Parts: sequence; structure tokens; C-alpha cells
Amino acid sequence: MPALARKSSSQATKPARSSTAPANVAERQGDREQGSIRHLVATDGPQLEPTPASLLTCLKEGKQGFWLDIENPGDADYHLLEQTFKFHPLTLEDIRNRNQRPKVEEFPGYAFVVLFTAEMVNERAEIREHHLYVSTQYLVSVHLEPSKPLADLRQRIKDNPDLTRRSLPFLFYLVVDQLVDALFPVLEQVDDATDRLEDSIIDQPDQAALTKLSDLKRVVVDLRKVLGAQRDVFQRLTTRAIGDPQDKEMSIYYRDVYDHLVRQYETVDSLRDLLASAMDVYLSTVSNRLNLRITRLTVFATLFLPLTFISGFFGMNFGWLVGHIAPAWTFWILAVGVMALSTGLQLWYYRRLGWI
Repeated sequence: MPALARKSSSQATKPARSSTAPANVAERQGDREQGSIRHLVATDGPQLEPTPASLLTCLKEGKQGFWLDIENPGDADYHLLEQTFKFHPLTLEDIRNRNQRPKVEEFPGYAFVVLFTAEMVNERAEIREHHLYVSTQYLVSVHLEPSKPLADLRQRIKDNPDLTRRSLPFLFYLVVDQLVDALFPVLEQVDDATDRLEDSIIDQPDQAALTKLSDLKRVVVDLRKVLGAQRDVFQRLTTRAIGDPQDKEMSIYYRDVYDHLVRQYETVDSLRDLLASAMDVYLSTVSNRLNLRITRLTVFATLFLPLTFISGFFGMNFGWLVGHIAPAWTFWILAVGVMALSTGLQLWYYRRLGWI
């Protein structure tokens, strides 16, 4: 795919000092590189190319801040991160080897953050992993799959350049807030799916409902594991800012993200309880339906007990019975009539008890 570079330049200042100067935002086609896509956003200064040479020049000058977003990184992107930005090899290893846990690690000159969000794909919640590098001069985000939250944020910045407040720490807050808030629609859809599943379990507790229940429980467990660790990450950020240690006001914004994570974690906990109760309802409903079937089978089996007794009694080959029960009406009255009467009385009695 062609690499896209979006520019807007930003000098890191305190978020409280919001500037009304418009950001320089541009978008252009870049080089095709193993399907990777680079987006570049800056809020002040000349436009930048997402190439190693232009980024290295910007880093050496130390005047212009930017946000570089890399989607589906290839070998050239890893070379850029390692040689141009001088990121630690362990962080690059974390990017290559997915399934990390949410965390924040501080290195000389920058911090490395791993965050997760989720998206609904074909009615299934897919966990998306994002890796962020943040310093006083740049913000670099790396992710494998296309990220709709980050694309929406770039569009918001393009429409309203003052949104970044010309501050990289505040831009970092916008990015993490966008990633965290993207979980709310997913949780709402999981909640709706849980409600529909509970109704379907009561109406028809079949194998499909059990499979859906197992899938939802797996999704909730994955979300709970991710949100618990992310909550701990932002609990740390509320007391210690990263990117610009002098910018103490950022802790206020991190507390807002932390509050969102607490709400999401509580929602996931309630969903887990709902799914556990749904499993109990499923097992109870299946057991009740099985008991009902067994009751009906028992009723039908019981109907044949008097019939078997009557036919067996009159079928005995005694001389008195053979000599006295000869006319045709005795067959209809003593045999068929008595059998029909006993069967009718049993059905009336069982229906009165509510067994059938």
C-alpha cells in the first residue's frame, strides 16, 4: 500500500497554554514499503517527509515536534526506529513479538508504552495492540492492524489543528484517550449481545447458545485482563507524568483516562457476572426441560400399566374365563371399555397435577 504522510508540527508546551495559531496539516503519498503505512502529524513549522533523512534532521534540530504513526511496520520501519530514533532493541522486540501486557517503561530521553484497545469485527471483539514512544520532541505509535481510533483522531486534528494545543504531552493524552474511549462501544455491543443471549437461552437453550456464551466469556476474560493492567498503568501516570517531567498538569488529564478505565473495568466485571448467571440459567433451563421430558415419558409409560394388567388378566387361559366370557359385548365392555376408562382417568389425573 502507498505510505501516507500527514503533517502538522507541534512544539511541546504546557497544555494550559493553548495556542490559537493554526497547525500546518498536510497529507501526501509516500513510498510503498512492504504494505506499511506512515502517517506524520505536526502542529508547527514546515512540513516533514516520513523518511529517515528528514526525521533525523528534525531530531537533530530539536525544534519541531511531531507524531509519527506506523501501521503494519516492515523492515524499513524497524530500521527507522532503531537507527534514526535509537530506540532500545528490547522495545523493538516487544513490537515484533505481540501479546505483550499493558505497561510503561522509561528509557533515557523517552518512555515506551504498550496499550490495548478493541474493535468489533464480524460481531466478534478483536483486541488491538498499540506501542507508543513519547518524549519532549516526538510521539511515535506502532500497530499492526489499521487503527480506526487513531485515524479518527488524525481527522479531528486536520479539521481542528488547535486540538493538540501545540503540546506533545497533550497530543499523547489525546492518543491514549482515543484508544481507551474506543473500548466503550465494544463494551456496549458485548452488553447487548449478552442481553440477547439471555433471552435466547430462555427461549431455546441449544448448542448455538452455548457456543455464543463461551465466546462472550472468552472475550470478557481477555478484556478484563487487558483493562486491569491498563488501569494500573494510568494509576501510575496520575502521579508521575511522562514525556515532559515539568508538565505536572498532565496528571489531571491522565486521571480522566484512569476514570474511564475504572468504569470499563467495572463494566467488564458486571458482564462477567451476567455471563456466569447466564450459564447458570442455561444449565437450569436444560435441566428443567430434561426433567419435563422424563416426566412426560414416565406418564406415557404409566398409561400402559393398567392396560397390560387387564390384557394379561383376561388373557389367562382358565376354564371359567373361557366358559363365561364368550359374547362379543364382553370384549368391548370388559376389555376395550375398561382400558379406555382407565386411560382417560389417568390422563385427567395427570393433567390436573400439571404433569402433562
